[in-house]
Amino acid sequence: MRVTQEPHETVEVLASWAPGLQEALVGLGEGDFVIVDGTLIPTDRIKADEPYYSQKHKEHGMNVQVIARPDGTPLWFSRATPGRTHDLTAARAHGIVQACLSRQILVLADRAYQGAGATIRTPYYGHRDLPEHYQRYNSDHARLRAPGERAFARLKSWRLLRRARCSTNRIGRTVAAVHTLLTCQYTG
Repeated sequence: MRVTQEPHETVEVLASWAPGLQEALVGLGEGDFVIVDGTLIPTDRIKADEPYYSQKHKEHGMNVQVIARPDGTPLWFSRATPGRTHDLTAARAHGIVQACLSRQILVLADRAYQGAGATIRTPYYGHRDLPEHYQRYNSDHARLRAPGERAFARLKSWRLLRRARCSTNRIGRTVAAVHTLLTCQYTG
């Protein structure tokens, strides 16, 4: 007897295994740091779908936040929010700022998170006009954050997330399913 499943059922099962935010931060505490960043998953939308249009990227899409280890291993992917959602707004809505503050985890983020306070560190503005010690800080910050970009590279290596053609309601679950597949260990 052959058993078949609809693709969305498989996605739901895999997505249910993806860790939640608190579960992803287990084992991290004071003295540890993570990298937080957001990305846009492009979608096929029409001009009338204004909430999904990202002015920054000049295309429609869904905003996904990621928390990654310093080596670039993704710990957690957020549910998808409309593309026009600012990264800091999305991070606050998902509880990233508060969760990292309560565990005293240092967070390295890009300039989009400026003003988040708490334990979030961002680079200084004004590259050329900054004193040398600020420029050194910015360069060290960028060097430490760079491996976190691998988490997005791994996510976007999945063809179905290069330009999502499904309902915007299903993109978050698809990202969670991909995260499960990225982090699962097959023991044979």
